[in-house]
Amino acid sequence: MEPKAVLAELLGAFALTFTTLVSIHNPGFPIPSPALSALTLGLLVYLLGPISGCLLNPAVTLGVWSVGKLRAPEAGWFIVAQFAGAGFAGALGRLVSPWTLRLPVDAALMTGVGELLGAALLGFTVTAVFLGRVPARLTGVVIGAALLVGIAWASQRSNGVLNPAVALGIGSFSLAYVWGPVLGALAGARLARYLWDPGD
Repeated sequence: MEPKAVLAELLGAFALTFTTLVSIHNPGFPIPSPALSALTLGLLVYLLGPISGCLLNPAVTLGVWSVGKLRAPEAGWFIVAQFAGAGFAGALGRLVSPWTLRLPVDAALMTGVGELLGAALLGFTVTAVFLGRVPARLTGVVIGAALLVGIAWASQRSNGVLNPAVALGIGSFSLAYVWGPVLGALAGARLARYLWDPGD
């Protein structure tokens, strides 16, 4: 296990969660929260992608692992780092700012379905990148766009998080925000492999 890769996942999850948290609590900011989160993820893909792949999402990590593009020990450490980074971002955010907004959170079936749909697109796109189907110069743009569109899909039924670690950090955590993204990312990853992996 490469310590730098684990650190990259921790730092990336921190940055993505903190950006999302700040943008949620600053509705007057000229860039809406979903767009700012997508821009942040795209930027981080270019910065951290060469180190760890810049997964930053336990659900997507499991999706990439499920198609054989990540070893189990790496996936495990990445998930721990992602939750740690997101949790630290949430704690720091609440420490430095007196935010009072509480997101509506439930564990309803349709909430999970919304998260599943959005995460399926994200998992599909990230796996396509790992399979070499996206030019390297466009990876950040494509993954950031997938997050933005996935949030739009999911937000019809949920808070549009698509990431269990970020959900924990921003206070939008329930079972629906775990099983929805995980099942969606797994389905998206498997579909991408079916379409593009010549070994199948």
